[in-house]
Amino acid sequence: MKASQNRGTRNALVTPDALISAALRQMDESGDKILIVVDSSRHLLGTATDGDVRRWLIAGNGLDHPIAEAMNPTPLSLCVGYDVAEARQLLLTNKIDCIPVVDDEGVVVSAIWWVDLLEQPQPTLRQVGLPVVIMAGGEGTRLAPYTKVLPKPLIPIGETPIVELIIERFVSHGCREFYLSVNYKANLIKAYFADLAPAYDIQFVEEERPLGTAGSLSLLRGRITGTFFVSNCDILIDADYANVLDFHRSQGNLITVVASAKNFTIPYGVCEVAGGGQLKGITEKPGFDFLVSTGMCVLEASVIDEVPNDCLYHIPDLVNSCVADGKRVGIYPVSEKCWLDMGQWEEFSEMRARFGSS
Repeated sequence: MKASQNRGTRNALVTPDALISAALRQMDESGDKILIVVDSSRHLLGTATDGDVRRWLIAGNGLDHPIAEAMNPTPLSLCVGYDVAEARQLLLTNKIDCIPVVDDEGVVVSAIWWVDLLEQPQPTLRQVGLPVVIMAGGEGTRLAPYTKVLPKPLIPIGETPIVELIIERFVSHGCREFYLSVNYKANLIKAYFADLAPAYDIQFVEEERPLGTAGSLSLLRGRITGTFFVSNCDILIDADYANVLDFHRSQGNLITVVASAKNFTIPYGVCEVAGGGQLKGITEKPGFDFLVSTGMCVLEASVIDEVPNDCLYHIPDLVNSCVADGKRVGIYPVSEKCWLDMGQWEEFSEMRARFGSS
């Protein structure tokens, strides 16, 4: 059986000198998790998946390197005239999204995509079943005046409050035990869930005063005894939480911070000054790439003992304390598009647009 028409290489081609930061943005824009690396004549040089880039960053390397350094230089490929059954088996066996198709000279002429070829959907998400702590006690001052009326966790994205969307993501990964740390307008949050009557278990951890993004963990001492997730109440992470947990455990981490590759552009010409006040040059609107904490992490229960009682304390305080003590703290990178944060007006608008809000 010969191949039927598919969507080809779409926007998946990239040259080996493209920076990893740019390659990640290209993945985000295309919606695919793989790029095909080719030379100027479209000869296949390798492939780069989001997993390849994640391993590169986890190894301590930067975003300002060429994608050739992070790619797989020996990718699977198919020749023109490939058999569909063979292609299907390669996709299933290797659990990959795409296989490039090359001619006799190794030039990429097309690509086979999972969604084009396989009749069955991709496998369901692996279940993790861990407790989840959601920090929902803040005032959300950056989203005023909305938060003068509603607590930030109940601000709707589309037709659903943000905190419910967060919980739904965890439920899809098998989580059923939720702890909501509440303070500001706590009664509204509790009333919402009482009316919702969800199928999962939800318990409220009440802060007598604001305790920050980690301080309320002290109130869970003895209630959580194993690995657990922590999430801010204003973020959505589109990732495989089972993979995050696998990484956390394989590294023997006490804490694993989910971080996003983020590009910041200075909207001005930046002056570089030499000695004596002389101008060396102007760089117009330079961009900088960083790995930014998303507000989601995985922790071991023993870390709760590091949190002081009844004290304003934040996750960065906890992380920095553990790092200073030589304890294992890891980073699990995700792409910028995998992280939605409604804590800022611009990101809030993007999140509403993504979920179809007017």
